[in-house]
Amino acid sequence: MCILKPDAIMNGDNKSAERLSSMPPQTETPPEAPASSRVSNASNSVLDPLKRPVFRMLWITWLIANVCMWMNDVAAAWQMTSLTSTPIWVALVQTASTLPVFLLGLPSGALADILDRRRYFITTQFWIAGVASLLCVAIASGLMTPPLLLALTFANGIGLAMRWPVFAAIVPELVPRAQLPHALALNGISMNASRIIGPLVAGAIIAAAGSFYVFLLNASLSVVAGFTIMRWKREHVPSPLGREKLLSAMRVGVQFVGQSPRLKSVLLRISIFFFHSTGLLALLPLVAKGIEGGGAGTYTLLLASMGAGAITAALFLPRLRQIIPSDRVILMGAVLQSLAMAGVAFAPNVYTAVFGMFCGGIAWISSANTLSVAAQLGLPDWVRARGMSMYQMAIMGASASGAALWGQVATLTSVQTSLAIAACTGVLAMLAAYRAMGDRSIEEDFTPSRAIRAPQAELPRDSGRVLVTIEYLIDPARADEFLALMQESRRSRLRQGALGWELLRDIAVPGRYVEQVIDESWTEHLRRFDRVTAADVALRERKMAFHLADQPPVVTRCLIEPVGRS
Repeated sequence: MCILKPDAIMNGDNKSAERLSSMPPQTETPPEAPASSRVSNASNSVLDPLKRPVFRMLWITWLIANVCMWMNDVAAAWQMTSLTSTPIWVALVQTASTLPVFLLGLPSGALADILDRRRYFITTQFWIAGVASLLCVAIASGLMTPPLLLALTFANGIGLAMRWPVFAAIVPELVPRAQLPHALALNGISMNASRIIGPLVAGAIIAAAGSFYVFLLNASLSVVAGFTIMRWKREHVPSPLGREKLLSAMRVGVQFVGQSPRLKSVLLRISIFFFHSTGLLALLPLVAKGIEGGGAGTYTLLLASMGAGAITAALFLPRLRQIIPSDRVILMGAVLQSLAMAGVAFAPNVYTAVFGMFCGGIAWISSANTLSVAAQLGLPDWVRARGMSMYQMAIMGASASGAALWGQVATLTSVQTSLAIAACTGVLAMLAAYRAMGDRSIEEDFTPSRAIRAPQAELPRDSGRVLVTIEYLIDPARADEFLALMQESRRSRLRQGALGWELLRDIAVPGRYVEQVIDESWTEHLRRFDRVTAADVALRERKMAFHLADQPPVVTRCLIEPVGRS
């Protein structure tokens, strides 16, 4: 007899398990020494990744894409101020731009992991070019209204939702692991250089000719970026198991993040940071208008100052990370962001506001880059786009809701009051998260490993759920240690994509435990072997150390057959 442990997550009611006749009981094979993916020679310059031609080409393309994004956002925000002066409508432009990434980020990340990333990246650029063309038509025909502007801004956001996860997943392919923090810092420089270039170009064009020509240039540059990506000769290697199903891929991505304490800590803190800091960007057009002599040029100058601060900070991030722990950098960034926000809100003149935005840029890149590096290092390649899409969803979801909230607070009170509340609560929330989450800086070794060999069986790919059991015989006096280790095993199995996990204890035989893992299908069971990492192999060896029998733990695989209700 066996009893079910209380942490089981799947029971499989009304099903019976039929042992596969073609598969005798198996034992786990000894591990091979995993190959290390770490680079021995550390990179000291943030510019080193640009020495790689493919990274340089795609980085320039990413810069152009970000310039287009900022041109679109600036033109849309200023267009809205010409249509209405109500703060909530102006703030909703930011919401419309970011909400699609929150709603569609996970499907987009799953598709980026499943499909050819190069073709998918190209498609996103032509989507954005099409939306920019529609904006041109609406303005030229005189049909533009606040609701239509929000709808087209939302459509442009769909392109951003498609584009960001695939590029985030591509970057680790282009540089060694030691250069990954620098590559991500360069991405931050790209974003913030575009924060300067985009608004400056858009502001100049708006002042000289109008928003129509901003959207026209946006469409043209997006087409150029799409054709540039076509020059990348990346070879897409399809999985011999075929493509993952979209819904299954999304489920696995959510499971991976949900079973990773490190990633959950990253998502919480990035959400807090952007929920509060986005109030400044959302209300910045009104802040610019409220400054004496303020207008489109002032708005552009303030955005450019924030970008300049971020670029300056990015150049010193490698040294900063060497002398200050990552958690402390994030906390200091939140404090500096709040001070900058309050300073800009109550700035007596444009010079004070420019300094506040410069400091805000320093805070933004320091916090965002540190958390982005932590997220990338917490993800293996097979789930990277899905994991980074959820990271971006956290940013955009927090930005969209934060923009709406602080816009509404500004409508009911004032812009200054809204930003002051956001500044105070931002620091308090980050301090609470810092205390609650503790240290989540431990890195796992996600080097792919073939140490555990996949089983062989003649089964249809969609044959139904598969039940795997692994039997352990341990010293009952060490049961508590074993159960703690099995919690790690549960997280590992679920992160690999298992549908369910259970641990059973034999009542009749003290120390006999049976680990049960349920997979969605035989194909999905085999996929888990492609996802084994060096950390998983090390975890298995720790479990094997508890096993007292002369033979390794017996592994059996059963096909779950549905039994109809009587």
